[in-house]
Amino acid sequence: MATAKELKELQPQELAERAKELKRSLFEMKSKHNTGVLDSTADLKKARKDVARCFTVKRQQELAAQAAGKKEQA
Repeated sequence: MATAKELKELQPQELAERAKELKRSLFEMKSKHNTGVLDSTADLKKARKDVARCFTVKRQQELAAQAAGKKEQA
């Protein structure tokens, strides 16, 4: 689990890779949950929040880049 502060230090490509990995692990956890093999259902919630955190930081970086581009044009 990474904090938002740690994620903000990553490049957009690295964030996309991290989100992809987390979504894959979330899928695997859901499959284990459906078959009754998953030990802790709390891990599902943590994984969902991690994915959302990655996407949020990525979007913040995109908006910051857009704002910087508009300031340069003005």
